[in-house]
Amino acid sequence: MVKICCLGAGYVGGPTMAVIALKCPEVEVAVVDISVSRINAWNSDQLPIYEPGLEEVVKQCRGKNLFFSSDVEKHVMEADIVFVSVNTPTKTQGLGAGKAADLTYWESAARMIADVSKSDKIVVEKSTVPVKTAEAIEKILTHNSKGINFQILSNPEFLAEGTAIQDLFNPDRVLIGGRETPEGAKAMQALKDVYAHWVPVERIICSNLWSAELSKLAANAFLAQRISSVNAISALCEATGADVTQVSHSVGTDSRIGPKFLNASVGFGGSCFQKDILNLVYICECNGLPEVANYWKQVIKINDYQKNRFVNRVVSSMFNTVSGKKIAILGFAFKKDTGDTRETPAIDVCEGLLGDKARLSIYDPQVSEEQIQRDLSMKKFDWDHPIHLQPMSPTAVKQVSVVWDAYEATKDAHGLCILTEWDEFKNLDYERIFDNMQKPAFVFDGRNVVDAEKLRKIGFIVYSIGKPLDAWLKDMPAVA
Repeated sequence: MVKICCLGAGYVGGPTMAVIALKCPEVEVAVVDISVSRINAWNSDQLPIYEPGLEEVVKQCRGKNLFFSSDVEKHVMEADIVFVSVNTPTKTQGLGAGKAADLTYWESAARMIADVSKSDKIVVEKSTVPVKTAEAIEKILTHNSKGINFQILSNPEFLAEGTAIQDLFNPDRVLIGGRETPEGAKAMQALKDVYAHWVPVERIICSNLWSAELSKLAANAFLAQRISSVNAISALCEATGADVTQVSHSVGTDSRIGPKFLNASVGFGGSCFQKDILNLVYICECNGLPEVANYWKQVIKINDYQKNRFVNRVVSSMFNTVSGKKIAILGFAFKKDTGDTRETPAIDVCEGLLGDKARLSIYDPQVSEEQIQRDLSMKKFDWDHPIHLQPMSPTAVKQVSVVWDAYEATKDAHGLCILTEWDEFKNLDYERIFDNMQKPAFVFDGRNVVDAEKLRKIGFIVYSIGKPLDAWLKDMPAVA
């Protein structure tokens, strides 16, 4: 029986290994993590992450051929294939601070694998890592090998949160990078055989290590670039009276461009886009390519500009101050169908409003009060360290209350901001909300989920990103 072990029981490791266990019943899969509380959650009825379809998959396999354990060394020692899915946060100090990936956790994982291994192993990079990480890991393993052979593969994940299980069941492609040697080819074939249980062979792409690593960064950079492109156009739409939804639709019908990732919004978030672009920027700078680095930097600058523009629009529309005013925040996760708040635009928007002394009432169907308070009190990039190494949550931000109902959040509010495109926000009783808000009542739709005309008929002043502006908003221009 082939034994697979995955180091790291997070958003990537947990779902990926659950699906491998489901699709390969003759393979034993162990997911290990040094966080006992996280492992306990994976073994309970309340999984540590929310992902549609995940719970059903885990329950079918758990205890049969899928195991969650904090006995890291035992399972690594017994495994034939070790996936490494540990955190790769952005460095906050030292060389490359603010851009380079911090490989501390990767390096300690590699040293531990070398220490405990008693048989040959295939070690698979699953976390997003900078180009040439495999080479560094290979050196650590080789110099500590005690005669054991290690083959390093890169197998980047291309999951979208909210659809991760479907993405795993039916991937566009599975990418496997390895050394172009007979041993490397054999290792790639072993991993290919695992995926071939359910992925059509023509969708399993093999490449060299560096191409696989760079493909992951490039894919995320291209996707983020599309979002920043349409967000840049949304600012021009507001200035000219064009409608970004109509522009996006027209542009997306061109088969060379396509319709995906062309929805204007308050900005992109998630654990990968910003981190991977910063990483790409750093690699370009290290390789003497400043023009290429500056090109990718601009994608992040536009994303920051979009969030700032949204905050400025809120403040300027409400008589240039939100001091002491209650603002309802609907949605805190970075996108619908996930509880993930990493790099969510909601953090920057909330911090911008708090900076102007607003009182915030926040509702998200999947994000806990503890998580929201942590996010609003943490320094940038701290979120991407393992949870037990993150700073403990300091005292709660006083001007923030977290409620479990959209109507409670909006009661007596001067304005409401929609920051996540949860389906339920389309179907709220906005007449009831209007009746219970201070007047004039403002809606700032950062995801273009509501019918602006319908809300205007109720009496709201509505701002929708990239849409023609209310007369009121034209009279109170936002300065970005």
